Amino acid sequence: MEYLSFELPIKELMDQYQTCSLVGEESGVDVKLACSQIEDKILEKKKEIYGNLTPWQRVQLSRHPDRPYALDYINGMADKGSFLELHGDRNFADDPAMVGGLITLDGQRVMIIGTQKGRTTKERQYRRFGMPNPEGYRKALRLMKLAEKFQIPVVTLVDTPGAYPGLEAEERGQGEAIARNIFEMVQLKTPIFTYIIGEGASGGALGIGVGNKVYMLENTWYTVIAPESCSSILWRNWDHKEDAANALNLTPKDALREKFIDGIIEEPLGGAHYDSETTFLNLKNSILQNIKAFSKFTGQELETQRQDKFIAMGQFKG
Repeated sequence: MEYLSFELPIKELMDQYQTCSLVGEESGVDVKLACSQIEDKILEKKKEIYGNLTPWQRVQLSRHPDRPYALDYINGMADKGSFLELHGDRNFADDPAMVGGLITLDGQRVMIIGTQKGRTTKERQYRRFGMPNPEGYRKALRLMKLAEKFQIPVVTLVDTPGAYPGLEAEERGQGEAIARNIFEMVQLKTPIFTYIIGEGASGGALGIGVGNKVYMLENTWYTVIAPESCSSILWRNWDHKEDAANALNLTPKDALREKFIDGIIEEPLGGAHYDSETTFLNLKNSILQNIKAFSKFTGQELETQRQDKFIAMGQFKG
């Protein structure tokens, strides 16, 4: 387990617990009481730290290196052996930063699409840190259209610092690809459910984020720009990223209050990486509940509900 700077008090207690357990094993002395007391302190410290996270700390937690990524959720939720990954945009190439395909959840067929990061240096380069190229968004749209054709619900998992900003991405129409996805998604006649599972930044997130229902996991963020980028624009450096995080109203509670999302998916104490199986189950249950709730709507009703939802966002002053 890796620890962030604000988690170091927990690490110290965890080290004490491991030392206590090791002493007991090696010496044969009964140290259950001492270890139990340390466990209580760990739980207490976790509640203290994770119950009072600042917006910037939540951003850091969303990027935790041990946190589950899209493929972890897909494989963790899907019925055994049911995930059939589909590749390519049928135009230019396959984009490894955008993954998707068919799965079954307790027998329910679903088209699932998500932005995928990597854990090792090679994987991160291969996946471009979860930043899709235009062909990634076009692949996602192809899979959504396929789902619409066969009346299969669509689930999108968002975890991206933004669309890839490289020259080649702009040459191949990055802005148009994202705009096309938004345009097509508001008209899709099959239910779409979006889940922010990590980072949700800018149009890169919105390119697969137009859903009938949109949810955020407890330790994620969702806003127009990353705090570091906001700081670099306003202050010409990254030193004010914490101030930017505070100003952006990027936490799940902020998004729910402003009605940008429909709910918050609870995570285990400390984050999804502490108990990924429970997180997978929470997400899976939410997906199945939404599929059941929206199964009675016609294609036209789904389209109208989705459009009304996004049109209602924001405030206008004459």
